[in-house]
Amino acid sequence: MICCDNEGEIACRVMKTCKKMGIKTVAVHSDVDASAVHVKMADEAVCVGPAPTNKSYLNMDAIMDAIRKTGSQAVHPGYGFLSENKEFAKRLAAEDVVFIGPDTHAIHAMGDKIESKLLAKAANVNVIPGFDGVVEATRVILCSGGGGKGMRIAWNDDETREGFRLSSQEAASSFGDDRLLIEKFVDNPRHIEIQVLADKHGNALWLNERECSIQRRNQKVVEEAPSTFLDPETRRAMGEQAVQLAKAVHYSSAGTVEFLVDSNKNFYFLEMNTRLQVEHPITECITGLDLVQQMIRVAKGFPLLHKQEDIPINGWAIESRVYAEDPYKSFGLPSIGRLSQYQEPINLPKVRVDSGIQEGSDISIYYDPMISKLVTYGATRAEALQRMEAALDNYVIRGVTHNIPLLREIITHPRFISGDITTNFLPEEYPEGFKGHQLTSEGRRELVSTAAALYVSAQLRSQRFLGNLRVSTTPQEQRQWELCVELEKGSHTVAVSRSGSTFTVEVDGVTVEVSGEWNLASALLPVTINRTPRVLQCLSRDAGGDITLQYLGTQFKVRVLSQLVSTLSAHMPEKVPEDTSSILRSPMPGSVVAVSVKPGDVVAEGQEICVIEAMKMQNSLIAAKAAKVKSVHCKAGETVGEGDLLVQLE
Repeated sequence: MICCDNEGEIACRVMKTCKKMGIKTVAVHSDVDASAVHVKMADEAVCVGPAPTNKSYLNMDAIMDAIRKTGSQAVHPGYGFLSENKEFAKRLAAEDVVFIGPDTHAIHAMGDKIESKLLAKAANVNVIPGFDGVVEATRVILCSGGGGKGMRIAWNDDETREGFRLSSQEAASSFGDDRLLIEKFVDNPRHIEIQVLADKHGNALWLNERECSIQRRNQKVVEEAPSTFLDPETRRAMGEQAVQLAKAVHYSSAGTVEFLVDSNKNFYFLEMNTRLQVEHPITECITGLDLVQQMIRVAKGFPLLHKQEDIPINGWAIESRVYAEDPYKSFGLPSIGRLSQYQEPINLPKVRVDSGIQEGSDISIYYDPMISKLVTYGATRAEALQRMEAALDNYVIRGVTHNIPLLREIITHPRFISGDITTNFLPEEYPEGFKGHQLTSEGRRELVSTAAALYVSAQLRSQRFLGNLRVSTTPQEQRQWELCVELEKGSHTVAVSRSGSTFTVEVDGVTVEVSGEWNLASALLPVTINRTPRVLQCLSRDAGGDITLQYLGTQFKVRVLSQLVSTLSAHMPEKVPEDTSSILRSPMPGSVVAVSVKPGDVVAEGQEICVIEAMKMQNSLIAAKAAKVKSVHCKAGETVGEGDLLVQLE
């Protein structure tokens, strides 16, 4: 069987089930993915073209050639570009190759959001009020595609025109279809979806719900199953409507019916994804079903083994999407680089990590920046959340910027813990953008004390060689230190004393006890601070006392100095920050879609200067002030890196 997806993570996931079922696998890949994990995991691998997706993973001719060459009898499309492509499914059927998914009729019916809405209405499924035709250019949601791409909210005529332009460009780029539709915006909604499973014999089940309300730019970040919001009656009503829709289009395979749910538990059909969803592992955790195995059985023609009454809700599962993204830029703009160090927290109980990368893997501009899906589960939601907290603290990712700081803040936020969430959670809780973990007085003392203890531990290690003191005339080891610790523009005078592996630190008039193994070569730094276990990560440290620690998910730069060095450093000149109001730099790696200005043009504050596309999303970059354009350093079609100079203003 061929695993056909540019997401190595889902290809690896499918292959694991295939191996359990005794099915041999073939991975198709682009040339830049030749050393990817899913390629190594497969029994065979075939290169289908260069890095750009339209020349490789979307290249149906090359993929069909790979199928013929390897004699593959079936294709699992994952959840990537061809997973909902009816033309691809038709070509497979013409050559007697099984498509592990629904038939072309269901893909076509549900892939077009206008047609799917009409079919849902006919099947007595609640739908969002809106215009049922294609939106004209002057008059916003994609008609094809999914994953929240291209969706924009418009509050006035200007935003409608701007949204139409960017959404149609994004739609054409990502899905080859620039049609748009318009629907009523449901204010403060929850995004709750129902997993369905149907066979070719008219049987269909709903496998409970997944809450997917935590989103940025209409794309999911944290999901959980079940939802804290639904009562049994609403759950059943949603499940039954989802099954009605599946039966109406003669659906056979795993699929997902997505709903928006308002504060009064009124629910409205949003779309049906005719494929495996990214967040399917949390459904597997609470039901005990292997959805990939079920898809393969259904595609082979077997009837479902389960009845509706057999589907349980056992415990609680939470999924965090770990991305190579900078969460401090619009809650997550793509980051690229090589994973210089990578360690998944799979040693912890009831933790599942679905990934397709390893240490040394490259995160490129060509594909989705997801690193992994981190899943924790337990008997209760509180237990699952506690395990997620520990898993995020124990997840080691070096070489790329990642969104673990944001994920950890979300799952520990009081509002999230209470279950009071909507799709507006992130902009409501962080109206000025995400700033990382905000230290309390206690948190600041914990971090300062740990940094001081780490500094002293490193000093002590440097004094010894092969277990002996380097300088033999030293009468005994030092046991007390007076230090200055700088953190967030504040300075703390601390006194440190040591007894064995425990350090007692006096900071701001408070005593803090820090103890641990102090293995300075380990990526993880497990410590106990005033009898509370913590896992920190020391990301960097140098001889000048600069230490970068990951504490409660967020990176903090700390400087630890002796009293003398601290006094002298006060005389060092400070670097003057760059004036960024006159320059526009790329906030992310990507390709230039359009440049709207030329040298000599006068631009207004907020005027669009250029559009950058990164990992299938288009971003409009604007002028920070009214000024004359001095120089333009990019043109459409060029690839740019994060921080590259694009336009300079006078």
